[in-house]
Amino acid sequence: MVSVSDPVTMEIPPKSPDGSEKSPQSKELPISNTASTLCISSRSESVWTSASRSKWDIYHKPVIVVSVGAAIFLFGMVITSLSCIQIKNKDIYKMCGPALLSLGLMLLVCGLVWIPIIRKKQKQRQKSQFLQTLKSFFFNR
Repeated sequence: MVSVSDPVTMEIPPKSPDGSEKSPQSKELPISNTASTLCISSRSESVWTSASRSKWDIYHKPVIVVSVGAAIFLFGMVITSLSCIQIKNKDIYKMCGPALLSLGLMLLVCGLVWIPIIRKKQKQRQKSQFLQTLKSFFFNR
């Protein structure tokens, strides 16, 4: 009977084509940083970090969109009202005024709709964090 440690029966790894002792299979594979890459590249970092954020950090994008939309809307109102007055470039004001009015109104409405969506997300996130802590409390005993 042949034992496992017998040198005759042990398999010799094949040499690589360049004559070195290491085979291509024995070379180390590159280390994967999938978890850290996923954490860095994720869109919502609040999933990975539990630090509380200020109101400005949460609502700054919709507030900026609402502000820019209101400014463009008001500028469109001014341009449209200038087209009613008798001045030289009346056709340009008649074209640009309504375009700015509609663009400003669109941004204003988008920003105003965005705020309740963020509030709903925040409530869902708080509920899920509460459920996670509750689940970990009962299952980690």
